[in-house]
Amino acid sequence: MDNATVLLGLVVLLGITFEFVNGFHDAANAIATVVATRVLTPIQAILMAGALNLVGALSGEAVAKTVGSGIVDKSIVTQDLVVAALIGAIIWDLITFVAALPTSSSHALIFSVIGAALSVHGLDVIIAPGLQLTVFGIVYSPVVAFIFGYALMLALYWGLRNVSYRFVNRFFGRAQILSSAYMAFSHGGNDGQKTMGIIALAIYAFHGSTGPFVIDTWVKVVCALAIGLGTATGGWRIIRTMGMRITALKPVNGFAAETAAATVIEIATRFGIPISTTHAISGAILGVGSTRRLSAVRWGIAGRIVTAWVLTIPGCFILGYGTATLLRAVGVHP
Repeated sequence: MDNATVLLGLVVLLGITFEFVNGFHDAANAIATVVATRVLTPIQAILMAGALNLVGALSGEAVAKTVGSGIVDKSIVTQDLVVAALIGAIIWDLITFVAALPTSSSHALIFSVIGAALSVHGLDVIIAPGLQLTVFGIVYSPVVAFIFGYALMLALYWGLRNVSYRFVNRFFGRAQILSSAYMAFSHGGNDGQKTMGIIALAIYAFHGSTGPFVIDTWVKVVCALAIGLGTATGGWRIIRTMGMRITALKPVNGFAAETAAATVIEIATRFGIPISTTHAISGAILGVGSTRRLSAVRWGIAGRIVTAWVLTIPGCFILGYGTATLLRAVGVHP
């Protein structure tokens, strides 16, 4: 078995591992609010989210193509660089999981890829429009989700102003199951596709970086299963941070936050924009919480989350760059 085949097998194995860790780490994105409001038990919520993550991941490939061929020049990326990027992203996800911080697995992967590619090829490897699209998602997705969550919650307050509190709790207790399902589907659709793009990039390099860039069906299925199983395993510590420590949530609040975040994610997915589902749901929760009063949000915890987001970019760039440099130093390259 030659070196290229071994590296491709390693990419697939690491890709599946990353997708599983992604689902495990980001389980909170889909179900934190529905668990916090006690609409579903943690087991019920996780099983539902796992299944819908799988379905969402199979719903398209626009994000996969952006990640695999739109951020760095696919024609000069080799399999060892993909291996380095996946190792860097997995390390970052595990570090932030231990710290119970809901950082972005998506941007961990993307900036690990950029760091690994730059370690060999320099700035020429970057595709500016694709990177601009990614940065656009980083900056604007939490802001848009905050605004949408705030506006939707205000609209619900106004529309339900003459409705009894008991009825509102009972109705949105059921409605939140749908919004949580919507969030899980959209999470799978955006996050599930990112690793598909990375594995497809490695396959493209294996075949000599020639011909069309395609996402094979088996890649879609394997990645979808991995993120679904990862979510079904759950990340309890991050669920607690997202759903219970940022702000107190009732079913109507959870419905508004999930609906706002899922809509932002779904629109981005259809346009091929790889955004962070963590950014979106965090922004939406903050927006919904702010409708009561600004003091209803624990801004100190929100600040820790923002700090972790900011650290993800240089942290994963360094991990990707360093891992790629190390692999090349020990002779792991084509």
